Amino acid sequence: MKVHDHSQNVNRGSVPSGAKRRPGGSPKKSLGQHFLIDSSIAARIVKAARIEPGETILEVGPGRGAITGMLADKAERLVLIEMDSALAAMLTERYAATNNVRVIESDARDLDLAEGGDIPEIVGRPYKVVANLPYYAAANIIRRFLESDDAPVEIVVMIQSEVALEMAAPEGKMGLLSVATRFYSEPEVLFDVPGSAFTPPPKVTSSVIRLVGRPDRPLQLDDESGFFKFVRAGFKAPRKQLHNSLARGLIIDVTEASDIIARAELDSMRRPRTLSIAEWGRLYEARVATVSAEPSGPDDR
Repeated sequence: MKVHDHSQNVNRGSVPSGAKRRPGGSPKKSLGQHFLIDSSIAARIVKAARIEPGETILEVGPGRGAITGMLADKAERLVLIEMDSALAAMLTERYAATNNVRVIESDARDLDLAEGGDIPEIVGRPYKVVANLPYYAAANIIRRFLESDDAPVEIVVMIQSEVALEMAAPEGKMGLLSVATRFYSEPEVLFDVPGSAFTPPPKVTSSVIRLVGRPDRPLQLDDESGFFKFVRAGFKAPRKQLHNSLARGLIIDVTEASDIIARAELDSMRRPRTLSIAEWGRLYEARVATVSAEPSGPDDR
């Protein structure tokens, strides 16, 4: 999806063509839209963001703007990321005279977060993300921000409760999503939001979760991508014992998987969810060492 900066084609105080005809927009099922209508929940989300004077805020998925006005009042800079063109136009009209608000029409998954990219407001300065994300895209969008070189100091996001609980699972009960989340942040589920707080009401309960960025990684890795590819392989059969799950994920013999686990000084009879991030790091190092020790074939010289 093309990124469209609405501040570049509308003068302050002017109205985008057609914006008045669609003041709020009807929820689009194709975009997974559920608009927040409970003002008390909106206020709790803004309070959870802990906005300090001078801070820059990115609101992803503002929709009809249930919390946008409160964010604009508190933030020094507010950048709205909205993929629905009609809603982006409506928000541009509403905040045309508000100098600290900029609207970008884009799917957050397509944004260039690097220096010289789509959001210069976040480069080289601390910022926070506040978001109400569609369930189908939430994990991907959160991961993009957490893994960015200019990652936010905090993310306060409303997502499906089941996903929030999985992201915040403690050590000893972590799945792939919680390992990835805790590698980059400290997650905390703050409160639940019933379906009645939205229109149309979703069939599941939502939760607001806060992710506080970690200044230092829990592991020092030369290849973070390779590490997570390995962890994903380790969760190939999460209900199986570790040697069986790892063998399936890496497509190797169970004996070879057991040797890797032994090299990491771990019990191969454990389940993948019981491993800590540090233990996944040891297991990954054992795998790398095992591959490095394998003799090269004649074509590898």
